[in-house]
Amino acid sequence: MSLREQWVAFMTILRKEIKRYLRIWTQTLLPSAITMSLYFVIFGSLIGSRIGEMGGFTYMEFVVPGLIMMAIVTNSYANVVSSFFGSKFSHSVEELLVSPVANVVILMGYVVGGVSRGILVAIVVTLVSLFFTHLQIHSYFVVIAVVLMTSTLFALAGFINAVYANSFDDISIVPTFVLTPLIYLGGVFYSMDLLPEFWANVSRLNPLVYVVNAFRYGVLGVSDVSLPVAFGMIAFFTVAAFAYSMHLLNSGKRLRQ
Repeated sequence: MSLREQWVAFMTILRKEIKRYLRIWTQTLLPSAITMSLYFVIFGSLIGSRIGEMGGFTYMEFVVPGLIMMAIVTNSYANVVSSFFGSKFSHSVEELLVSPVANVVILMGYVVGGVSRGILVAIVVTLVSLFFTHLQIHSYFVVIAVVLMTSTLFALAGFINAVYANSFDDISIVPTFVLTPLIYLGGVFYSMDLLPEFWANVSRLNPLVYVVNAFRYGVLGVSDVSLPVAFGMIAFFTVAAFAYSMHLLNSGKRLRQ
């Protein structure tokens, strides 16, 4: 296929993904706005007023970047894992695999679809947060870069989960037993300075620590980890996830039945 035909194939997959989650926006977009509003009320207004300042900011200001990233991570991941597994379950993905469309085009179509949902949810959650606190962006470049890299990383993770899943129950195992603990232990609600040295070092094995702190630096200008190190770790995990996703597509294992 020519480059133009590959582009048409990519845009077709992408449009399908966007139309899918917009069609069921009450299930894909609205829940994040409601859930984050509850987080803002409970952790920001009620509990935050008793905690006081953290990292030189009110507790509400401190947790907002982490909560925005939580929404991006869960939605980018959920969009790809549910959509691709649905295609795999209905065997429609097999038609893509035997077509002249390049595997990288197939992968990026699903991934960019997940990224678009992550970004849209981020905008919605950010607008909701403005009802509870004032956001003054420290670095727009860092904010945009972290959002794009993080949503790409977890969209790829969702793709990997979808490939290995054998049933719809399997696609909820990783979010429940892996993703949720990583998010809550990733510094969303606390500063790593509060942890003992041993647990602070253990936390550095968690990729969400780098995601949350890099984004918090972009919004507030403070971070518990070095910004170059954070970007380096996010890039490393993203490249590794992309390479493994391409390996799964190229091998066709667990995809062709």
